[in-house]
Amino acid sequence: MSSLPVSVDAALESLSNGRYVADRSLATAVYLSLSLRRPLFLEGEAGVGKTEIAKVLAEILGRKLIRLQCYEGLDVASAVYEWNYARQMIEIRLAESGGGSRETVEDEIFSERFLIKRPLLQALEPDLGGAPVLLIDELDRTDEPFEAYLLEVLSDFQVTIPEMGTIKAAEPPIVIITSNRTREIHDALKRRCFYYWVDYPNAERELEILRIKAPGAAEDLSRQVVAFVQKLRQIDLFKLPGVAETIDWAQALTQLDVLALTPEAINDTLGVLLKYQDDIARIQGSEAVKLLEQVKSELAAAAE
Repeated sequence: MSSLPVSVDAALESLSNGRYVADRSLATAVYLSLSLRRPLFLEGEAGVGKTEIAKVLAEILGRKLIRLQCYEGLDVASAVYEWNYARQMIEIRLAESGGGSRETVEDEIFSERFLIKRPLLQALEPDLGGAPVLLIDELDRTDEPFEAYLLEVLSDFQVTIPEMGTIKAAEPPIVIITSNRTREIHDALKRRCFYYWVDYPNAERELEILRIKAPGAAEDLSRQVVAFVQKLRQIDLFKLPGVAETIDWAQALTQLDVLALTPEAINDTLGVLLKYQDDIARIQGSEAVKLLEQVKSELAAAAE
């Protein structure tokens, strides 16, 4: 288990050691969240690296990563705990056949050995390696009642189980919450967190990310890929490509032994970069050629 960073510079260095390219403002948010033990709420478009921050923190700090993937209809039974009803019924039958008292059976079946612990409850348990990193991923996909339930967990880091009482974390977990902003998250929850908007990186930072995440890509290809993606993000597409798609595209082109972008290579692999047919149809062909000419012209001018 590694110690928490003692400064913003140390947080920036730690993220870099975890192969995450962050700017100073993000490192500041991470440092404050860790040092003041407050959840970090990361909002931004899909594929910009929000989830990766939690994974990197778990890795560099030597902590267990507990992930709660959110979805519509997520409830307490799936996120926090539920009772093992099948085992409880077996225990009741065995007690009845053995003549056990009702009070003894009731105490027994509502004990911890019949409790199925889900991610939120797991995150409150003590761990020899230190408090885990709890990733609550894509919170905006859940319903508002579940969001309201989280308030107790994030305020006091505790969960109330009617049959057992309140379970409180001896050491609060490191909480990272992500949202793709498909809906607004309530202010009451945001107030309990530090907030940071994870934006698309600029060309320089995205190129640095590619050098780390797609080291096999030729340097010229990486520059062209980044410049092309940056151009795409200026177009009104249904879904703009994120950093994850940039990495995937560079890796796919490298796998095809492409050393520099060509109209044919772009048309053949656009499905790696863009995820909607309308977007692909709009860029394929003449638009791709036009964008590629702009990219090559600008890169050539910058090299002079």
